[in-house]
Amino acid sequence: PLPIILYNVPGRTGVNMTAETTLRIARHCSNVIAVKEASGNLDQIKAIIDGAPEGFHVISGDDAFTTAVIERGGIGVISVFGNAFPKEMSLLVHSALEGDVANARNKMEQDFSRLFHLIFVEGNPAGIKCILHLKGMVKNKLRLPLVPVSENTLQEIKKELSRFC
Repeated sequence: PLPIILYNVPGRTGVNMTAETTLRIARHCSNVIAVKEASGNLDQIKAIIDGAPEGFHVISGDDAFTTAVIERGGIGVISVFGNAFPKEMSLLVHSALEGDVANARNKMEQDFSRLFHLIFVEGNPAGIKCILHLKGMVKNKLRLPLVPVSENTLQEIKKELSRFC
Protein backbone atom coordinates (compact mmCIF):
# COMPACT_ATOMS: atom_id res chain seq x y z
CA PRO A 1 0.00 0.00 0.00
CA LEU A 2 1.01 3.59 -0.61
CA PRO A 3 2.21 5.67 2.34
CA ILE A 4 -0.42 8.07 3.66
CA ILE A 5 -0.02 11.36 5.51
CA LEU A 6 -3.05 12.40 7.55
CA TYR A 7 -4.01 16.07 7.40
CA ASN A 8 -5.55 17.74 10.44
CA VAL A 9 -6.77 21.20 9.45
CA PRO A 10 -9.73 22.13 11.62
CA GLY A 11 -9.67 25.69 10.30
CA ARG A 12 -10.81 24.33 6.93
CA THR A 13 -12.85 21.31 7.93
CA GLY A 14 -14.50 22.60 11.09
CA VAL A 15 -13.48 19.39 12.87
CA ASN A 16 -10.34 18.70 14.86
CA MET A 17 -8.80 15.24 14.63
CA THR A 18 -7.81 14.62 18.25
CA ALA A 19 -4.47 13.23 19.35
CA GLU A 20 -6.25 10.03 20.40
CA THR A 21 -7.76 9.57 16.94
CA THR A 22 -4.48 10.33 15.17
CA LEU A 23 -2.58 7.86 17.35
CA ARG A 24 -5.23 5.15 16.97
CA ILE A 25 -4.99 5.45 13.18
CA ALA A 26 -1.17 5.49 13.33
CA ARG A 27 -1.12 2.29 15.41
CA HIS A 28 -3.65 0.39 13.31
CA CYS A 29 -2.71 1.44 9.78
CA SER A 30 0.91 0.67 8.99
CA ASN A 31 0.90 2.71 5.78
CA VAL A 32 -0.06 5.90 7.68
CA ILE A 33 3.39 7.38 8.19
CA ALA A 34 2.74 10.94 9.41
CA VAL A 35 0.27 13.68 10.16
CA LYS A 36 0.37 17.19 8.76
CA GLU A 37 -0.78 18.99 11.91
CA ALA A 38 -2.43 22.37 11.45
CA SER A 39 -4.59 22.47 14.57
CA GLY A 40 -2.45 25.14 16.21
CA ASN A 41 -2.80 23.25 19.50
CA LEU A 42 0.76 22.66 20.71
CA ASP A 43 -0.39 20.44 23.60
CA GLN A 44 -2.18 18.19 21.14
CA ILE A 45 0.81 18.16 18.80
CA LYS A 46 3.15 17.22 21.66
CA ALA A 47 0.77 14.44 22.74
CA ILE A 48 0.91 12.97 19.23
CA ILE A 49 4.71 13.20 19.12
CA ASP A 50 5.05 11.61 22.56
CA GLY A 51 2.61 8.80 21.80
CA ALA A 52 3.59 8.09 18.21
CA PRO A 53 4.55 4.56 17.23
CA GLU A 54 7.99 4.08 15.73
CA GLY A 55 8.18 5.41 12.19
CA PHE A 56 5.23 7.79 12.58
CA HIS A 57 6.04 11.50 12.29
CA VAL A 58 4.46 14.87 12.92
CA ILE A 59 4.89 17.57 10.31
CA SER A 60 3.77 21.15 10.83
CA GLY A 61 0.92 22.15 8.55
CA ASP A 62 1.14 25.80 9.55
CA ASP A 63 4.18 27.87 8.60
CA ALA A 64 3.89 30.03 11.70
CA PHE A 65 4.11 26.96 13.97
CA THR A 66 7.07 25.34 12.21
CA THR A 67 9.73 26.00 14.83
CA ALA A 68 7.36 25.21 17.71
CA VAL A 69 6.49 21.83 16.17
CA ILE A 70 10.15 21.00 15.45
CA GLU A 71 11.11 22.04 18.97
CA ARG A 72 8.61 19.47 20.29
CA GLY A 73 9.92 16.68 18.06
CA GLY A 74 8.29 17.30 14.69
CA ILE A 75 10.30 16.66 11.54
CA GLY A 76 9.50 19.71 9.41
CA VAL A 77 6.71 21.52 7.62
CA ILE A 78 4.54 21.12 4.55
CA SER A 79 4.72 24.80 3.76
CA VAL A 80 2.61 27.32 1.90
CA PHE A 81 5.28 30.02 2.28
CA GLY A 82 7.90 27.61 0.91
CA ASN A 83 6.22 27.70 -2.49
CA ALA A 84 7.39 31.29 -2.92
CA PHE A 85 10.52 31.13 -0.76
CA PRO A 86 11.79 27.53 -0.85
CA LYS A 87 15.42 28.34 -0.04
CA GLU A 88 14.55 30.56 2.91
CA MET A 89 12.06 28.09 4.35
CA SER A 90 14.45 25.18 3.84
CA LEU A 91 17.26 27.02 5.65
CA LEU A 92 14.93 27.90 8.50
CA VAL A 93 13.75 24.30 8.90
CA HIS A 94 17.26 22.86 8.69
CA SER A 95 18.47 25.35 11.28
CA ALA A 96 15.68 24.30 13.65
CA LEU A 97 16.25 20.58 13.00
CA GLU A 98 19.95 21.02 13.76
CA GLY A 99 19.05 22.39 17.18
CA ASP A 100 19.23 26.12 16.53
CA VAL A 101 15.53 26.63 17.17
CA ALA A 102 16.01 30.06 18.77
CA ASN A 103 17.78 31.44 15.69
CA ALA A 104 15.20 29.89 13.36
CA ARG A 105 12.35 31.30 15.44
CA ASN A 106 13.94 34.76 15.52
CA LYS A 107 14.46 34.73 11.77
CA MET A 108 10.90 33.61 11.21
CA GLU A 109 9.48 36.28 13.50
CA GLN A 110 11.70 39.11 12.26
CA ASP A 111 11.78 38.31 8.56
CA PHE A 112 8.67 36.37 7.68
CA SER A 113 5.89 36.91 10.22
CA ARG A 114 4.26 39.75 8.27
CA LEU A 115 4.25 37.74 5.04
CA PHE A 116 2.89 34.68 6.89
CA HIS A 117 0.00 36.86 8.01
CA LEU A 118 -0.58 38.43 4.59
CA ILE A 119 -0.61 35.06 2.83
CA PHE A 120 -3.68 34.02 4.79
CA VAL A 121 -5.40 37.34 5.56
CA GLU A 122 -7.92 36.79 2.75
CA GLY A 123 -7.72 33.02 2.64
CA ASN A 124 -5.54 30.43 1.02
CA PRO A 125 -4.53 30.23 -1.85
CA ALA A 126 -5.20 33.88 -2.78
CA GLY A 127 -2.23 35.29 -0.85
CA ILE A 128 0.38 32.82 -2.00
CA LYS A 129 -0.86 33.04 -5.60
CA CYS A 130 -0.46 36.81 -5.39
CA ILE A 131 3.13 36.47 -4.18
CA LEU A 132 3.96 33.88 -6.83
CA HIS A 133 2.46 36.16 -9.48
CA LEU A 134 4.45 39.16 -8.26
CA LYS A 135 7.59 37.02 -8.47
CA GLY A 136 6.69 36.17 -12.09
CA MET A 137 6.10 32.49 -11.41
CA VAL A 138 2.35 32.06 -12.08
CA LYS A 139 -0.69 33.93 -13.31
CA ASN A 140 -2.84 35.38 -10.56
CA LYS A 141 -5.89 33.36 -11.61
CA LEU A 142 -8.19 31.52 -9.22
CA ARG A 143 -11.39 29.59 -9.87
CA LEU A 144 -14.63 30.69 -8.28
CA PRO A 145 -15.60 30.77 -5.50
CA LEU A 146 -11.96 31.74 -4.82
CA VAL A 147 -10.91 35.26 -5.78
CA PRO A 148 -7.61 37.16 -5.86
CA VAL A 149 -6.63 39.32 -2.89
CA SER A 150 -8.08 42.82 -2.62
CA GLU A 151 -6.17 45.84 -3.89
CA ASN A 152 -5.36 46.82 -0.30
CA THR A 153 -3.83 43.42 0.49
CA LEU A 154 -2.03 43.41 -2.86
CA GLN A 155 -0.35 46.70 -1.97
CA GLU A 156 0.59 45.41 1.50
CA ILE A 157 2.09 42.28 -0.05
CA LYS A 158 4.05 44.36 -2.59
CA LYS A 159 5.41 46.53 0.19
CA GLU A 160 6.48 43.54 2.27
CA LEU A 161 7.95 41.73 -0.75
CA SER A 162 10.14 44.74 -1.51
CA ARG A 163 12.19 43.70 1.52
CA PHE A 164 13.03 40.35 -0.14
CA CYS A 165 12.97 40.80 -3.90
